[in-house]
Amino acid sequence: MPESPRSSSPDTRPLALVTGASAGIGLCFAERLAEQGHDLILVARRRDRLEDLARRLGADCGADVEVQPADLTDPAELRKIEDRIIAEPRLSLLVNNAGFGTVGRFQDVEPDRIESEIRLNVLALARLARAAVGPMVERGAGAIINVSSGAGFQPGPWFANYSATKAFVTSLSEAMAGELEGTGVRVQALCPGPVSTEFAEVAGTDEGSLPDMLVQTPEQVVDASLTALEKDQVVCATSTFVGVSAALTSLLPRGISRRLGLALARRTFDRD
Repeated sequence: MPESPRSSSPDTRPLALVTGASAGIGLCFAERLAEQGHDLILVARRRDRLEDLARRLGADCGADVEVQPADLTDPAELRKIEDRIIAEPRLSLLVNNAGFGTVGRFQDVEPDRIESEIRLNVLALARLARAAVGPMVERGAGAIINVSSGAGFQPGPWFANYSATKAFVTSLSEAMAGELEGTGVRVQALCPGPVSTEFAEVAGTDEGSLPDMLVQTPEQVVDASLTALEKDQVVCATSTFVGVSAALTSLLPRGISRRLGLALARRTFDRD
């Protein structure tokens, strides 16, 4: 499938770029946005999945879909997507979804995995958000959804690097939202709890250890995000569990918050 910019869509049709679009929450965002009348730029490492999705969304929704295979932990490939964003005058929504997690004691996680996690969850997200926000401010319209996590609200033993990256995402998103008040550009930190995606497999953990009532589907997360965006909600906790956890963390002393995080980690990862 060609990677050239779209030429057939009218200028009035909204355009969204979704990273990590080949599976899970990113794939669901692509589907929902296509159903709502968006054209799409889809970014992920797996070209075959992106092309299959592009064909399906084109046939089912009439969306004009551009495929941009890229590994966003690679500086050259990240720069390619940045340049694509900067060159696109129609971009109305950026969904910064690409990310992964590592599980284990921090000292036991491979250094290269720690670096890749930071590059994808933090550096790539920040650079793409920066690339998108300037043109959006000039137009006086646009939105950025940064996919964070409920894990970012408190320290996460055995999930330390991931929790830290998501704390960055939430803090960055809230700060950007403050800077952009009155510009017509909205920013959301999307903070789900456990979600039934490929995330657990990549992280090396098992969501089966969690009660079913705590695990959401990608569809539930995406619907909550898009509803919250319409309401200009900056931090979107997608479940009562995440919302209560965030509220408690903000009220409790740090020491108690750490102990609660440790207890939750032991339950989730079956660690001693």
